[in-house]
Amino acid sequence: MKKVLLSWSSGKDSAWALHLLRQQPDVTVAALLTTFNGAADRVAMHAVRRILVKTQAVRTGIPLWDVDLPWPCSNVEYQERMRAVCERAVGEGFTAIAFGDLFLEDIRDYRIKQLEGTGLEPLFPVWRIPTAQLARDMIAAGVRAKLTCVDPARLDKSFVGRDFDADLLETLPANVDPCGENGEFHTFVHDAPVFSSPIPVRGGEIVERDGFVFADVLPE
Repeated sequence: MKKVLLSWSSGKDSAWALHLLRQQPDVTVAALLTTFNGAADRVAMHAVRRILVKTQAVRTGIPLWDVDLPWPCSNVEYQERMRAVCERAVGEGFTAIAFGDLFLEDIRDYRIKQLEGTGLEPLFPVWRIPTAQLARDMIAAGVRAKLTCVDPARLDKSFVGRDFDADLLETLPANVDPCGENGEFHTFVHDAPVFSSPIPVRGGEIVERDGFVFADVLPE
């Protein structure tokens, strides 16, 4: 049996990775790992509030390992914090770390390299699933998410705050990946097959910062 730590961004791909891992009889996902901007108390890039990530973890029934990162955070500092996470995981009997990466080879290669010699196997349960089909499958299965961050250089800022649904897929420009894997957008999942019940949320303030557009999500 593989005891797995799942990298949890708060977005749809993490939720789908958990959904697929739970269907594997030789896998048990025993903890979720989320890194936070310690100064903002939010998930980096997704800008999701910590309290909402904690609520997600409760809905999955899986403990959350939250790791605070300084802002700004150097690559050296990031690697040191992740090394400590790996040591903790090995010490607690974990044998693998899973990621929700879809098709970016450089990111996958980086994760594999960082885990070399740690005793932890990298797993990529959603790797290379065609993203147009993946997006439709997620929505059909009950994944509900909101776009919390948009890169306006890749996607018009009017998309921020929208629901990740069939209407969104129909209106995305042809050059935008349906799952936002090239960084076009990031999401917060408020319902999914892996949750015991939906998370009631409402949209909040929209701000532009550091070249991105963010839509706050508030618990109801």
